[in-house]
Amino acid sequence: MTSFQLPPLPASSAGQASRFPAGSLAFPHRGLLGIAGLAPHEILFLLDEAERWVELNRQPTKRVEALRGLTIINAFFENSTRTLLSFEIAGKRLGADVVNMHAATSSVKKGETLIDTAMTLNAMRADAIVIRHASSGAVRLIADKVDCPVLNAGDGQHEHPTQALLDALTIRQSLNFTGGEGFVGLKVVICGDILHSRVARSNILSLTALGADVRVCAPPALMPEGIEQMRVTPYHDFDKALEGAEVVMMLRLQNERMTGQFIPSPREYRHLYGLSPARLARAHPDAVVMHPGPMNRGIEIDSTVADLPERSLITRQVEMGVAVRMAALEILTRRARGMEGWA
Repeated sequence: MTSFQLPPLPASSAGQASRFPAGSLAFPHRGLLGIAGLAPHEILFLLDEAERWVELNRQPTKRVEALRGLTIINAFFENSTRTLLSFEIAGKRLGADVVNMHAATSSVKKGETLIDTAMTLNAMRADAIVIRHASSGAVRLIADKVDCPVLNAGDGQHEHPTQALLDALTIRQSLNFTGGEGFVGLKVVICGDILHSRVARSNILSLTALGADVRVCAPPALMPEGIEQMRVTPYHDFDKALEGAEVVMMLRLQNERMTGQFIPSPREYRHLYGLSPARLARAHPDAVVMHPGPMNRGIEIDSTVADLPERSLITRQVEMGVAVRMAALEILTRRARGMEGWA
């Protein structure tokens, strides 16, 4: 089988590849189920590989044949728009055949067990499966039952690894540094529904692994107990958390995962935890703003902040998402494609 040669690294990243182990040792994992368990150099390897696809995605012709002849199944047991679309675009730009399986049309709705679904997907001999599920741990359960690489597109309140990777790539590009040195000591605030957010968990794991100073801010009812064990500093006062922050990452209230009353009212929440221009002024003068989407404008973030030119990175996050997912799919299928050093 002919090995596909990746587009060259951008000039800004030239010379970085030598710091990684050769071949599969750079990323020895069979799938991408979470950030937990990844070494800092493995996270940086994924980011550097994604840089190559950023350049391709900005060209008039965006399709390559890296995964020609391979089949990728996007099995989404939980509704999604942007994540599903991002993975679909990523697979197609790599030249793969992409099949989307939606929860509303799956046999799970008819009573089929998750293990039966995993066995069915495995029998179809897919070359990679992307899974999104409302239950924490469901992705790992399926991954243990199939023969191909599995990518976690979000499982319950557990993890969303590609979101954390695209966020790290967005930060690195917007602050104009390469490698991981720029993350060391970087003051990042993550504010919102920390308790229910798999995005927050994956971002905490990745950013702290890379050396960032991560602060988390939420109402007491939405702050996980013992969060300090994740090497972050918890705040209930958003104004204090913002002091000197260089990156401000807002999260939405995940009402679909809440049972009971976690906040007095959306209006009160906005007053205490909404990111307004006046509140953003408490952060570093050049602080950038992020949000994984979808946004609740006027609740956790004002439109005037979300649409700030240059300082709002929200649309860039979407762009980086395609590149990160292309990198993950390409790397995890290298072994099946017989690439040198990935046997």
